[in-house]
Amino acid sequence: MIKEVPKHKKLILFDGLCNLCSSSVQYAITHDKNNVFMFAALQSDVGKKIIKHFKIDPLKTDSILLYSPKKESLKIKSTAALHVAKSLGFPRNLLFIFLIVPAFIRNWVYDFIAKNRYKWYGKKESCWIPTPELKAKFIG
Repeated sequence: MIKEVPKHKKLILFDGLCNLCSSSVQYAITHDKNNVFMFAALQSDVGKKIIKHFKIDPLKTDSILLYSPKKESLKIKSTAALHVAKSLGFPRNLLFIFLIVPAFIRNWVYDFIAKNRYKWYGKKESCWIPTPELKAKFIG
């Protein structure tokens, strides 16, 4: 169990150096009307702890992860992204229908984007730092 995450929240782990990932987190924050999510970079201490707890190879983890402490579960790649969208309200929650597409197809598309994200969207020198107003949504 990862004690840093309250039971009633879900934790989105993201690549803190990726411009696309940081923009996606900012989008999720804006549309998280029910205050469901907290956030942490994969590079953070809690990110490393979750990766270790679920025995994920850190060299192959360039993916969004969605950790749910209530169920002690971890969703990865396209499945994680679709579960995030489900919680962001209409019309974003309609994307959840794509779970009917087999994961190997969804993840092929996801991996293609992930592999090219730095080339297409750029990379930061250091992790994105949230504003003081948003700091409560982040854990390290």
